[in-house]
Amino acid sequence: MEIGLFPLPMVLLPGERVPLHIFEERYKELIGECLATGGEFGLVLADDKGMRTAGTTAAVVEVLRRLPDGRMDIVVEGRTRFRIVRLTAGRSFLTAEVEELSDEEGAAEPPREEVARCLRAFRALVEAMNEAMEVDLTAESLAFEIGGRVAFADPLKQELLEMRSERDRVRRLTELLEQAREVMRRQRRAQELAAGNGQVSDEEEGG
Repeated sequence: MEIGLFPLPMVLLPGERVPLHIFEERYKELIGECLATGGEFGLVLADDKGMRTAGTTAAVVEVLRRLPDGRMDIVVEGRTRFRIVRLTAGRSFLTAEVEELSDEEGAAEPPREEVARCLRAFRALVEAMNEAMEVDLTAESLAFEIGGRVAFADPLKQELLEMRSERDRVRRLTELLEQAREVMRRQRRAQELAAGNGQVSDEEEGG
């Protein structure tokens, strides 16, 4: 399958929705074709390390604004993972032959207790962030569902994207959530100490 590519300094996980501002002529053409045909394009991470070979197909689910010069604000949703087989030519935008990047055959599903630990870690982080955030427990991939809602660094999201086992993704995601929660706890503690000129209460000192 040949698709148009949209290299960006971001990672889109399956099921995740993100807004995009389209302003370059080549991408106006790409998105315009997708809108006209209902087709999808490939969003792939590109940064100072180059363009990755694994990405996610994206569909435009909402057009927020169109400007007279063709620029537009849209919302896209991640669909399926793919791997670039080879780059192709002939269009104003980058194109490539791709194949689906699916989980390995026979890959183990995460045990119930590992899923529960992941959900506890997610809820603890959300509580620490003082935000309201729910997840769809019926999603095909819980890891992608949660990973798409937390602002992880792109290399970490890319790591999750390329994993080919839901059990491995859930385990790794749990580690990331627990690490993020610990970082927030330490930052909050540092802020409290700074506000108190580095002093602790008698209760904290004795405990």
